Amino acid sequence: MTAAGEKSAIRGNKVCILTTVHPPFDTRIFHKQAKTLVQAGYDVTLIVQHERDEVVDGVKIIALPKPRNRFTRIFGLTWRAFRLALRQHADIYHFHDPELLAIGPLLKVLSKGKIIYDVHEDYPATIVTKEWLPSYSRLIISLFFRLFEKWLSSACDGVVTVNEQVLQRLSHRGGIVVTNFPILHDGFRIEKEEHSVARPFTCIYPGGLTRTNGIFEALGALDILSRTRDVRLILLGPLKDADLAAEIEAHNWVEYLGVVPHEKIWDYLHKADMGLLLYHPVRNALWSRPNKLFEYMAAGLPIVASNMPGWQGFVEGEKCGILVDPKDLDQITQAIEHLMKHPEERHRMGENGRRAVLEKYNWNREAKKLLALYEELLDENY
Repeated sequence: MTAAGEKSAIRGNKVCILTTVHPPFDTRIFHKQAKTLVQAGYDVTLIVQHERDEVVDGVKIIALPKPRNRFTRIFGLTWRAFRLALRQHADIYHFHDPELLAIGPLLKVLSKGKIIYDVHEDYPATIVTKEWLPSYSRLIISLFFRLFEKWLSSACDGVVTVNEQVLQRLSHRGGIVVTNFPILHDGFRIEKEEHSVARPFTCIYPGGLTRTNGIFEALGALDILSRTRDVRLILLGPLKDADLAAEIEAHNWVEYLGVVPHEKIWDYLHKADMGLLLYHPVRNALWSRPNKLFEYMAAGLPIVASNMPGWQGFVEGEKCGILVDPKDLDQITQAIEHLMKHPEERHRMGENGRRAVLEKYNWNREAKKLLALYEELLDENY
Protein backbone atom coordinates (compact mmCIF):
# COMPACT_ATOMS: atom_id res chain seq x y z
CA MET A 1 0.00 0.00 0.00
CA THR A 2 1.26 3.49 -0.82
CA ALA A 3 1.81 6.14 1.82
CA ALA A 4 -1.28 7.96 0.57
CA GLY A 5 -3.23 4.71 0.74
CA GLU A 6 -2.13 4.16 4.36
CA LYS A 7 -3.20 7.68 5.30
CA SER A 8 -6.62 7.40 3.63
CA ALA A 9 -7.20 4.00 5.27
CA ILE A 10 -7.16 5.72 8.68
CA ARG A 11 -10.33 7.60 7.75
CA GLY A 12 -11.97 4.60 6.14
CA ASN A 13 -11.85 5.83 2.54
CA LYS A 14 -15.53 6.79 2.74
CA VAL A 15 -17.03 8.00 -0.55
CA CYS A 16 -20.53 9.31 -1.17
CA ILE A 17 -21.71 9.46 -4.78
CA LEU A 18 -24.80 11.54 -5.57
CA THR A 19 -27.15 11.76 -8.53
CA THR A 20 -30.75 12.94 -8.68
CA VAL A 21 -31.06 12.45 -12.45
CA HIS A 22 -29.43 9.17 -13.49
CA PRO A 23 -30.80 5.64 -12.89
CA PRO A 24 -29.31 3.56 -10.05
CA PHE A 25 -27.29 1.27 -12.30
CA ASP A 26 -26.02 3.88 -14.74
CA THR A 27 -23.01 2.51 -16.60
CA ARG A 28 -20.62 5.40 -15.86
CA ILE A 29 -21.73 6.01 -12.26
CA PHE A 30 -22.42 2.52 -10.92
CA HIS A 31 -20.73 -0.09 -13.11
CA LYS A 32 -17.57 1.90 -13.81
CA GLN A 33 -16.87 4.39 -11.05
CA ALA A 34 -18.64 3.02 -7.96
CA LYS A 35 -17.59 -0.59 -8.50
CA THR A 36 -14.02 0.47 -9.32
CA LEU A 37 -13.84 2.36 -6.02
CA VAL A 38 -15.23 -0.64 -4.08
CA GLN A 39 -12.65 -2.91 -5.68
CA ALA A 40 -9.93 -0.44 -4.66
CA GLY A 41 -11.01 -0.71 -1.03
CA TYR A 42 -13.25 2.35 -0.66
CA ASP A 43 -16.45 2.36 1.41
CA VAL A 44 -18.92 3.56 -1.24
CA THR A 45 -22.45 4.92 -0.76
CA LEU A 46 -24.63 5.90 -3.74
CA ILE A 47 -27.57 8.29 -3.20
CA VAL A 48 -29.87 7.84 -6.19
CA GLN A 49 -33.50 7.43 -7.29
CA HIS A 50 -34.36 3.82 -6.46
CA GLU A 51 -37.13 1.65 -4.99
CA ARG A 52 -35.32 0.74 -1.77
CA ASP A 53 -32.12 0.90 0.22
CA GLU A 54 -29.88 -2.07 -0.56
CA VAL A 55 -26.28 -3.17 -1.13
CA VAL A 56 -25.37 -4.23 -4.68
CA ASP A 57 -21.86 -5.39 -5.62
CA GLY A 58 -20.52 -3.79 -2.47
CA VAL A 59 -22.14 -0.40 -3.17
CA LYS A 60 -24.52 0.82 -0.46
CA ILE A 61 -27.52 2.36 -2.22
CA ILE A 62 -29.61 4.96 -0.37
CA ALA A 63 -32.89 5.41 -2.21
CA LEU A 64 -34.38 8.72 -3.25
CA PRO A 65 -38.06 8.84 -4.25
CA LYS A 66 -39.07 9.42 -7.84
CA PRO A 67 -39.99 13.12 -8.21
CA ARG A 68 -43.36 14.15 -9.62
CA ASN A 69 -41.84 16.51 -12.16
CA ARG A 70 -38.68 18.37 -13.14
CA PHE A 71 -39.37 21.22 -10.68
CA THR A 72 -39.66 18.93 -7.64
CA ARG A 73 -36.53 17.07 -8.73
CA ILE A 74 -34.41 20.21 -8.99
CA PHE A 75 -35.73 22.06 -5.95
CA GLY A 76 -36.91 19.22 -3.71
CA LEU A 77 -34.87 16.10 -4.43
CA THR A 78 -31.61 18.05 -4.51
CA TRP A 79 -31.98 19.17 -0.90
CA ARG A 80 -33.15 15.76 0.23
CA ALA A 81 -30.00 14.29 -1.32
CA PHE A 82 -27.97 17.00 0.47
CA ARG A 83 -29.37 16.05 3.89
CA LEU A 84 -28.75 12.35 3.29
CA ALA A 85 -25.23 13.03 2.02
CA LEU A 86 -24.33 15.12 5.06
CA ARG A 87 -25.19 12.19 7.32
CA GLN A 88 -22.60 10.01 5.60
CA HIS A 89 -19.61 11.98 6.98
CA ALA A 90 -17.73 11.03 3.82
CA ASP A 91 -14.14 11.87 2.95
CA ILE A 92 -15.10 12.54 -0.67
CA TYR A 93 -18.45 13.58 -2.18
CA HIS A 94 -18.68 12.87 -5.92
CA PHE A 95 -21.75 14.36 -7.64
CA HIS A 96 -22.91 13.81 -11.22
CA ASP A 97 -25.58 16.40 -12.02
CA PRO A 98 -25.27 20.14 -12.69
CA GLU A 99 -28.20 20.87 -10.37
CA LEU A 100 -26.13 19.45 -7.51
CA LEU A 101 -23.50 22.16 -8.01
CA ALA A 102 -25.52 24.36 -5.66
CA ILE A 103 -25.06 21.98 -2.73
CA GLY A 104 -21.45 20.99 -3.45
CA PRO A 105 -19.75 23.91 -1.68
CA LEU A 106 -22.14 23.54 1.28
CA LEU A 107 -21.18 19.89 1.64
CA LYS A 108 -17.54 20.88 1.51
CA VAL A 109 -17.90 23.45 4.30
CA LEU A 110 -20.20 21.45 6.60
CA SER A 111 -18.60 18.01 6.18
CA LYS A 112 -14.95 19.07 5.81
CA GLY A 113 -14.78 16.51 2.99
CA LYS A 114 -13.52 16.91 -0.57
CA ILE A 115 -15.96 17.42 -3.45
CA ILE A 116 -15.75 16.25 -7.07
CA TYR A 117 -18.00 17.49 -9.88
CA ASP A 118 -18.45 14.92 -12.69
CA VAL A 119 -19.45 16.60 -15.97
CA HIS A 120 -21.11 14.13 -18.34
CA GLU A 121 -21.66 16.55 -21.22
CA ASP A 122 -21.43 20.14 -22.38
CA TYR A 123 -24.48 21.39 -20.47
CA PRO A 124 -24.55 24.98 -21.83
CA ALA A 125 -24.69 23.45 -25.32
CA THR A 126 -27.49 21.03 -24.41
CA ILE A 127 -29.63 23.83 -22.93
CA VAL A 128 -29.85 25.44 -26.37
CA THR A 129 -31.51 22.25 -27.70
CA LYS A 130 -34.03 21.74 -24.85
CA GLU A 131 -37.48 21.79 -26.45
CA TRP A 132 -39.25 22.12 -23.07
CA LEU A 133 -37.66 25.58 -22.66
CA PRO A 134 -39.17 28.56 -24.54
CA SER A 135 -37.01 29.14 -27.61
CA TYR A 136 -36.44 32.82 -26.79
CA SER A 137 -34.97 31.92 -23.37
CA ARG A 138 -32.55 29.12 -24.28
CA LEU A 139 -29.53 31.23 -25.23
CA ILE A 140 -29.90 33.46 -22.15
CA ILE A 141 -30.22 30.46 -19.83
CA SER A 142 -27.28 28.77 -21.54
CA LEU A 143 -25.04 31.81 -21.07
CA PHE A 144 -26.13 32.17 -17.42
CA PHE A 145 -25.48 28.50 -16.71
CA ARG A 146 -22.05 28.68 -18.35
CA LEU A 147 -21.04 31.36 -15.83
CA PHE A 148 -22.79 29.58 -12.93
CA GLU A 149 -21.09 26.25 -13.70
CA LYS A 150 -17.60 27.74 -14.04
CA TRP A 151 -17.98 29.76 -10.84
CA LEU A 152 -19.25 26.92 -8.63
CA SER A 153 -17.00 24.25 -10.16
CA SER A 154 -14.01 26.41 -9.16
CA ALA A 155 -14.99 25.68 -5.53
CA CYS A 156 -14.68 21.93 -6.15
CA ASP A 157 -11.54 20.04 -5.21
CA GLY A 158 -11.69 18.01 -8.40
CA VAL A 159 -13.53 18.05 -11.72
CA VAL A 160 -13.98 14.99 -13.92
CA THR A 161 -15.10 15.47 -17.53
CA VAL A 162 -15.76 13.16 -20.47
CA ASN A 163 -13.61 15.08 -22.96
CA GLU A 164 -10.85 17.70 -23.18
CA GLN A 165 -13.14 20.41 -24.59
CA VAL A 166 -15.35 20.54 -21.48
CA LEU A 167 -12.30 20.47 -19.20
CA GLN A 168 -10.73 23.32 -21.14
CA ARG A 169 -13.93 25.38 -20.84
CA LEU A 170 -14.04 24.94 -17.07
CA SER A 171 -10.23 25.40 -16.80
CA HIS A 172 -10.09 23.67 -13.42
CA ARG A 173 -6.63 23.06 -12.00
CA GLY A 174 -7.69 19.75 -10.44
CA GLY A 175 -9.53 18.51 -13.52
CA ILE A 176 -9.06 15.23 -15.36
CA VAL A 177 -10.70 13.57 -18.36
CA VAL A 178 -12.23 10.15 -17.67
CA THR A 179 -13.77 8.87 -20.90
CA ASN A 180 -16.64 6.38 -21.11
CA PHE A 181 -14.55 3.59 -22.60
CA PRO A 182 -15.94 0.03 -22.20
CA ILE A 183 -15.12 -2.27 -19.30
CA LEU A 184 -12.98 -5.13 -20.57
CA HIS A 185 -14.51 -8.58 -20.17
CA ASP A 186 -14.11 -12.01 -21.72
CA GLY A 187 -16.82 -11.31 -24.29
CA PHE A 188 -14.51 -8.85 -26.06
CA ARG A 189 -12.30 -11.74 -27.10
CA ILE A 190 -15.14 -13.78 -28.59
CA GLU A 191 -15.27 -13.77 -32.38
CA LYS A 192 -18.50 -12.17 -33.55
CA GLU A 193 -20.81 -13.99 -35.90
CA GLU A 194 -19.87 -13.44 -39.53
CA HIS A 195 -22.67 -12.46 -41.85
CA SER A 196 -24.45 -15.32 -43.56
CA VAL A 197 -26.50 -14.96 -46.72
CA ALA A 198 -29.12 -17.03 -44.91
CA ARG A 199 -30.05 -14.05 -42.74
CA PRO A 200 -30.64 -10.32 -43.34
CA PHE A 201 -27.74 -7.91 -43.25
CA THR A 202 -28.21 -6.39 -39.79
CA CYS A 203 -27.48 -2.85 -38.61
CA ILE A 204 -27.89 -1.83 -34.98
CA TYR A 205 -28.39 1.30 -32.90
CA PRO A 206 -28.73 1.18 -29.07
CA GLY A 207 -29.60 4.44 -27.34
CA GLY A 208 -32.05 7.33 -27.30
CA LEU A 209 -34.27 7.19 -30.37
CA THR A 210 -34.65 10.83 -31.37
CA ARG A 211 -34.49 13.01 -34.46
CA THR A 212 -31.14 14.53 -33.51
CA ASN A 213 -29.67 11.05 -33.04
CA GLY A 214 -30.22 10.41 -36.73
CA ILE A 215 -32.85 7.68 -36.54
CA PHE A 216 -34.92 9.09 -39.43
CA GLU A 217 -31.80 9.09 -41.63
CA ALA A 218 -30.98 5.51 -40.63
CA LEU A 219 -34.52 4.45 -41.52
CA GLY A 220 -34.36 6.35 -44.81
CA ALA A 221 -31.09 4.77 -45.92
CA LEU A 222 -32.16 1.24 -45.05
CA ASP A 223 -35.55 1.78 -46.69
CA ILE A 224 -33.71 2.49 -49.96
CA LEU A 225 -31.49 -0.58 -49.55
CA SER A 226 -34.42 -2.81 -48.56
CA ARG A 227 -35.86 -2.49 -52.07
CA THR A 228 -33.06 -4.62 -53.48
CA ARG A 229 -31.47 -6.28 -50.44
CA ASP A 230 -32.47 -8.27 -47.39
CA VAL A 231 -31.79 -5.91 -44.47
CA ARG A 232 -32.72 -5.55 -40.82
CA LEU A 233 -32.33 -2.70 -38.33
CA ILE A 234 -32.27 -3.43 -34.59
CA LEU A 235 -33.22 -0.47 -32.41
CA LEU A 236 -32.85 -0.54 -28.64
CA GLY A 237 -33.70 2.33 -26.32
CA PRO A 238 -36.40 4.77 -25.21
CA LEU A 239 -38.79 6.09 -27.86
CA LYS A 240 -40.92 9.17 -27.11
CA ASP A 241 -41.39 10.74 -30.55
CA ALA A 242 -44.81 9.76 -31.96
CA ASP A 243 -43.79 10.50 -35.57
CA LEU A 244 -40.69 8.37 -35.20
CA ALA A 245 -42.69 5.56 -33.61
CA ALA A 246 -45.06 5.57 -36.60
CA GLU A 247 -42.10 5.52 -39.03
CA ILE A 248 -40.57 2.54 -37.22
CA GLU A 249 -43.90 0.71 -37.22
CA ALA A 250 -44.23 1.23 -40.99
CA HIS A 251 -41.20 -0.95 -41.81
CA ASN A 252 -41.32 -4.71 -41.28
CA TRP A 253 -37.51 -4.94 -41.43
CA VAL A 254 -37.15 -2.87 -38.22
CA GLU A 255 -36.90 -4.78 -34.94
CA TYR A 256 -37.63 -2.39 -32.09
CA LEU A 257 -36.85 -4.00 -28.73
CA GLY A 258 -37.40 -1.08 -26.35
CA VAL A 259 -35.17 -0.48 -23.35
CA VAL A 260 -32.84 -3.43 -22.78
CA PRO A 261 -30.58 -3.95 -19.72
CA HIS A 262 -27.08 -2.77 -20.55
CA GLU A 263 -25.53 -6.19 -19.97
CA LYS A 264 -27.89 -7.71 -22.58
CA ILE A 265 -26.94 -5.25 -25.34
CA TRP A 266 -23.73 -7.20 -25.96
CA ASP A 267 -25.79 -10.19 -27.19
CA TYR A 268 -27.39 -8.05 -29.89
CA LEU A 269 -24.10 -6.39 -30.88
CA HIS A 270 -22.60 -9.81 -31.54
CA LYS A 271 -25.45 -10.67 -33.91
CA ALA A 272 -25.22 -7.42 -35.90
CA ASP A 273 -23.07 -6.71 -38.95
CA MET A 274 -22.67 -2.95 -38.57
CA GLY A 275 -23.15 -0.18 -36.01
CA LEU A 276 -24.83 3.12 -36.93
CA LEU A 277 -24.04 6.41 -35.19
CA LEU A 278 -25.65 9.25 -37.14
CA TYR A 279 -25.94 12.07 -34.59
CA HIS A 280 -26.81 15.46 -36.04
CA PRO A 281 -24.07 18.13 -35.67
CA VAL A 282 -25.63 19.92 -32.69
CA ARG A 283 -23.06 21.66 -30.47
CA ASN A 284 -23.13 19.09 -27.68
CA ALA A 285 -22.43 16.22 -30.09
CA LEU A 286 -19.44 17.68 -31.93
CA TRP A 287 -16.86 16.58 -29.34
CA SER A 288 -18.88 13.94 -27.53
CA ARG A 289 -17.61 10.40 -26.97
CA PRO A 290 -20.71 8.17 -26.97
CA ASN A 291 -20.52 4.83 -25.18
CA LYS A 292 -21.89 3.07 -28.23
CA LEU A 293 -19.00 4.19 -30.43
CA PHE A 294 -16.56 2.19 -28.32
CA GLU A 295 -19.02 -0.64 -27.74
CA TYR A 296 -19.31 -1.08 -31.51
CA MET A 297 -15.52 -1.18 -31.72
CA ALA A 298 -15.27 -3.64 -28.84
CA ALA A 299 -17.83 -5.91 -30.50
CA GLY A 300 -15.85 -5.95 -33.75
CA LEU A 301 -18.49 -4.01 -35.68
CA PRO A 302 -17.57 -1.65 -38.53
CA ILE A 303 -19.21 1.73 -38.03
CA VAL A 304 -20.98 4.24 -40.23
CA ALA A 305 -20.81 7.45 -38.21
CA SER A 306 -21.32 11.20 -38.49
CA ASN A 307 -18.27 13.22 -39.50
CA MET A 308 -17.97 14.89 -36.09
CA PRO A 309 -14.57 16.45 -35.36
CA GLY A 310 -14.43 14.57 -32.05
CA TRP A 311 -14.92 11.18 -33.72
CA GLN A 312 -12.44 11.41 -36.57
CA GLY A 313 -9.47 10.27 -34.51
CA PHE A 314 -11.33 7.16 -33.39
CA VAL A 315 -13.17 6.14 -36.58
CA GLU A 316 -10.72 7.25 -39.28
CA GLY A 317 -7.66 7.14 -37.04
CA GLU A 318 -8.26 3.50 -36.12
CA LYS A 319 -9.64 2.61 -39.58
CA CYS A 320 -12.74 1.05 -38.07
CA GLY A 321 -15.51 2.70 -40.07
CA ILE A 322 -16.73 5.32 -42.54
CA LEU A 323 -17.60 8.93 -41.68
CA VAL A 324 -20.54 10.56 -43.47
CA ASP A 325 -22.54 13.77 -43.46
CA PRO A 326 -25.45 12.73 -41.19
CA LYS A 327 -27.88 14.88 -43.16
CA ASP A 328 -26.89 13.42 -46.55
CA LEU A 329 -29.07 10.37 -47.20
CA ASP A 330 -27.12 9.39 -50.33
CA GLN A 331 -23.80 9.36 -48.44
CA ILE A 332 -25.26 7.25 -45.64
CA THR A 333 -26.86 4.80 -48.08
CA GLN A 334 -23.68 4.46 -50.14
CA ALA A 335 -21.51 3.89 -47.04
CA ILE A 336 -23.77 1.11 -45.75
CA GLU A 337 -24.01 -0.47 -49.19
CA HIS A 338 -20.23 -0.30 -49.64
CA LEU A 339 -19.63 -2.28 -46.45
CA MET A 340 -22.40 -4.72 -47.36
CA LYS A 341 -20.63 -5.46 -50.66
CA HIS A 342 -17.12 -5.76 -49.17
CA PRO A 343 -17.10 -8.35 -46.37
CA GLU A 344 -13.29 -8.47 -46.14
CA GLU A 345 -13.08 -4.72 -45.58
CA ARG A 346 -15.94 -4.95 -43.10
CA HIS A 347 -14.11 -7.66 -41.17
CA ARG A 348 -10.84 -5.72 -41.21
CA MET A 349 -12.51 -2.58 -39.85
CA GLY A 350 -14.20 -4.60 -37.12
CA GLU A 351 -10.93 -6.17 -36.04
CA ASN A 352 -9.17 -2.79 -36.09
CA GLY A 353 -11.77 -1.36 -33.74
CA ARG A 354 -11.70 -4.30 -31.37
CA ARG A 355 -7.90 -4.26 -31.18
CA ALA A 356 -7.93 -0.53 -30.39
CA VAL A 357 -10.33 -1.05 -27.49
CA LEU A 358 -8.33 -3.96 -26.08
CA GLU A 359 -5.11 -1.96 -26.26
CA LYS A 360 -6.17 1.65 -25.59
CA TYR A 361 -9.82 2.61 -25.30
CA ASN A 362 -10.94 0.67 -22.24
CA TRP A 363 -12.11 1.41 -18.71
CA ASN A 364 -9.13 -0.36 -17.14
CA ARG A 365 -6.94 2.52 -18.28
CA GLU A 366 -9.44 5.25 -17.34
CA ALA A 367 -9.99 3.77 -13.85
CA LYS A 368 -6.34 4.42 -12.99
CA LYS A 369 -6.82 8.15 -13.59
CA LEU A 370 -9.90 8.23 -11.35
CA LEU A 371 -8.14 6.35 -8.54
CA ALA A 372 -5.10 8.64 -8.81
CA LEU A 373 -7.35 11.69 -8.35
CA TYR A 374 -8.95 10.14 -5.25
CA GLU A 375 -5.60 9.29 -3.74
CA GLU A 376 -4.31 12.80 -4.41
CA LEU A 377 -7.35 14.42 -2.76
CA LEU A 378 -7.17 12.19 0.29
CA ASP A 379 -3.44 12.82 0.60
CA GLU A 380 -4.14 16.58 0.86
CA ASN A 381 -5.99 15.98 4.13
CA TYR A 382 -2.79 15.05 5.94
